[in-house]
Parts: sequence; structure tokens; C-alpha cells
Amino acid sequence: MPTTQVSPPPSRPVTLITGASDGIGAALAHRLAGRHALVLVARRADKLQAVANAIREAHDTPVVTVVADVTVRSQMDDAVDTALAEFSRLDVLVNNVGRGITRLPSALTDEDLDDMMRVNVKSALYGMQAVLPHFRLVGRGHVVNISSMLGRIPSVVPRAAYSAAKHFLDSLTINFRDEVQAEHPGIQFSLVSPGVVHTEFGNNALHGGVDSRQLPMAQTADEVAAVIAQVIEDRRPDVYSRTGMAARVREYYAGLGQDP
Repeated sequence: MPTTQVSPPPSRPVTLITGASDGIGAALAHRLAGRHALVLVARRADKLQAVANAIREAHDTPVVTVVADVTVRSQMDDAVDTALAEFSRLDVLVNNVGRGITRLPSALTDEDLDDMMRVNVKSALYGMQAVLPHFRLVGRGHVVNISSMLGRIPSVVPRAAYSAAKHFLDSLTINFRDEVQAEHPGIQFSLVSPGVVHTEFGNNALHGGVDSRQLPMAQTADEVAAVIAQVIEDRRPDVYSRTGMAARVREYYAGLGQDP
């Protein structure tokens, strides 16, 4: 059952964050606290409640927690319904659920690919489809999908299926934006693409993996959360998490492909 405090004043935006029990999702919740009403969604009830309690102790912020597996469409639908029932509005959805993999492309199984698509793509698709009717009704809203630099530059071979899934997410987000904004220009779909982040991502990868916190140039979850919070404010469509990433992507694609 969701837990909540009093409803927010009408001027306070309501933001739903998936994967909010740890890492980037939890850091973003702390970043937005005090300015946004929050709907925090994750599978781990104890860790999710701990994040919510810490926010309530530090900020005058309405917080609702929803224990759900957002790779299941009906549970994502229920999370959105809970947000609307509690606050009568929903302004921002941050699709933050994701999982890596450690397996060479020649060894990938059907189950590997299914898992990468279910967690990294379907969860975001379910979220976008769940909030869209409300956003269309009010004529405004914002979806922020958390992607990865590996979705643009597939540079880590054992992460091949993850890179492919994030590339799928990038394309899906852009096409979703083009479709919806043809009639509803006030609805935005943004991508934020971090590089390596100092979280449990590597340890939680399918088939195990290198601890992301031990890799060089890893950003903190709060540094990435600061970028996401800024994107929520300025509604830019496509942003990387570190200066210089855009130049790297341009250089990579400049070297690909030739005309006949």
C-alpha cells in the first residue's frame, strides 16, 4: 500500500521516479525534494521506505512510495494511477530502471536479450504509455528516460546487449517525441545519457561484472542527478551527463559509414 503525507499545493509539480530505492533514482529524489511532490517507485520496499523517510526528515515534501516491478505493465499502470489518485496531477515521469550485462555477443542467449529488453526498454515503454493519456488530457507533461553513453557508442564488448537495448530506447524515445509533439507540443520526451556512474550497476549486471565504483572517471549518482534535475527544469530533449561527451559522440559517428 502507498504511504503519503498531505497533498502538495497546486503549484508544486509532481514527479514519479522509477528505480528510486538506490543510486541515481534515490539521488534525484533528494535533489527534487522541497520543490516537487514525489512518487517513488521500486521493488525493494525496505530501501524505498528508507529513502522516503530520509527525505521527509530533511524536507517539507509530500512523498508517496509504491512498491512495484515496472517491467510488468500492470504494475507500472498502477504506479501512475496511484500518483494521480494521491495528487490529482502528474507532471514528470523519470524512467530510471536499467540493468547491465556481462556476456560476449557470440555467447548471448535468448534469455539474455529478453532480460535486457524487458528491463531497459519495456519498463520505459510501459511508463510512457501509462502517463500519455493524462499528459494529453492536460496538454503538458515531461518524460525523462535515462539511457547510457553505451547506447550511442557501443564501446564495451561484453555490454553488447545492454548497448543495443539502450540504443533501442534512444530511438523509441525520439520517435515517441515526434509522434506526440505533432499534436501536443507541450509534452516533452527527454533522454539523459550518463557514462560510468559510482553505483551498484556493475555488481548487479546479469552474469556479474566489474564494480562500477572501481572504474576510472566514474561520476557520482548525485552528479548525474543534478543533470537530470536541470533537464526537468529546462526540458532539453537530449543531454549527456558530462562535458565533452557530445564531442565524443560526434567524432565516433563521423568515422562511421560511407556513401556508395
